[in-house]
Amino acid sequence: MTPSTGHSPLEMEVRSLRAELELLRADRIDKGMHQAPTDRYPESQARFRTVFDNSPFGQQIIASDLVIRQVNRAVLAMLEYDRPEDVVGHRMLEFAHPDHRDDWRFWQERLWAHELPGFTLETCLVRADGSPLWCQVTSICFLDGDEELGHTQLEDISERKTMELSLKRLYDAQETILHLVMHDLKGPIGHIQLLTDLLERQLNAAAVPLAAGSAPMAGKYLDLIRQACATTFKLLQDVLLLGALDANRLKKEPTDLGTLLERRLAAHHLVAHEKGLALALDLPPLPVRANLNADAFGRVVDNLVSNALKFTPAGGHVTVALREREGRALLSVRDTGIGIPAVLQADLFEKFSVTARPGVGGEAATGLGLFITRQIVQLHRGKVWVESQEGAGTCFFVELA
Repeated sequence: MTPSTGHSPLEMEVRSLRAELELLRADRIDKGMHQAPTDRYPESQARFRTVFDNSPFGQQIIASDLVIRQVNRAVLAMLEYDRPEDVVGHRMLEFAHPDHRDDWRFWQERLWAHELPGFTLETCLVRADGSPLWCQVTSICFLDGDEELGHTQLEDISERKTMELSLKRLYDAQETILHLVMHDLKGPIGHIQLLTDLLERQLNAAAVPLAAGSAPMAGKYLDLIRQACATTFKLLQDVLLLGALDANRLKKEPTDLGTLLERRLAAHHLVAHEKGLALALDLPPLPVRANLNADAFGRVVDNLVSNALKFTPAGGHVTVALREREGRALLSVRDTGIGIPAVLQADLFEKFSVTARPGVGGEAATGLGLFITRQIVQLHRGKVWVESQEGAGTCFFVELA
C-alpha cells in the first residue's frame, strides 16, 4: 500500500539525497562568499555518505562522460560484483543491456545540457554472469566543487518485470487462441465439413455409372481432407506451444549445438530431397556450447529450416551454419530462395503478420512460426534478426549468450 503521504520509499530517499546535495551545494556557495570555515559542510558530507553507503537502493556518482566515480554496496550486490573496482572507473554503458544503451545516452545528454532537472526511467542492465537486471533509474545533477556530476539511484524491479512479461505472454496466448478460433480454424474446419459431405454423396450415389466413376473423386476429397486436418493440427500445436512458453519452467542446460543441429536436420534432409533442394550443415572444428532448453530451441531450428525449404525453388541451396563470435553462439540459416520484400521485413516476427505467405509449392503458413521463434529466442536471452533481398535469398541469424 502507498503511504498516506503519497510518496514511495524510493521517492522519499531521492528527496532526502537531493536535500543533502542542496545543502552541500549551499554550504560551498556560503564558503565562497564569506571565506569562513563552518562545520556544516563536514556534517552534511557525513550525512550524505551515511545515506549513500547504507541505502538499500543502488547509489552511484557518475561523471558527464558516463564514467562511474562511486558506488555503494547495493550496486555491487545488484550487478553481482565483489569489489568496487569492478564497477568504478567503467562507463555505465558497459553494464547496460545492448538494447537499452541508447536510453542512457539520450537521458544523460539531456541532463547535462540542463534540459531537465532529473529523470526517471525503467531500463535493463547486465549482471556479471550476463543475466538481465531490470531496474528503475532516477538521476539528478549536482555540483561538486567546479565539476558537475550525476547522482543515480537504482531500484531492482526484475521481479515485477518478470511478472509483467509472464502476464503479457498469457495475454498474447489467450488473444492468439481467440484469433485462431474466430479466423484461422474456421476455414479448415469448414473445408473438412464440405469435403466430408461431398464424399458421402459420392459413396452413397445410387446410380451404378456414377458410383463407378466416384473412386477418383473420393480419393481427391480424402487428400484435401488430410491437408485441412494437417493445417488445423499445425495451428493447434503452435497455439499450445505459445501457451506453454514460460521462462520459469524452461529448464536449460549446457548443450552442444552442433550435435543438436545434426539431430534436428535429419528429418529436414528428407523434405529437401523430395523438393530437389540441397541442405548443408556447416559446423566449426571446435564444439560450440550454449545454455538452453534443447526441445524448445529445436523448435527454433525447425521453424527456420522449414521456412528456408518452403521458400526456395527446386535446385536451390539451404545452408545451416554455426559459429562462435565474441563468446556467443551464432546460428545462421541461409537460402537461395525468393527473398523477402523490404516492406514486409519490419513485421516479420509479429504473430498473424501480413507477411505470412504460402511457400513456392503452395505450402500453407500459420503466421505464427517466426513469432514463436522470437519468443523462444528471447526466453534464452538471445536475439534473432533477418537479412534478405527480394529475389536473392534470405538469411536468418540467432545469437545466444
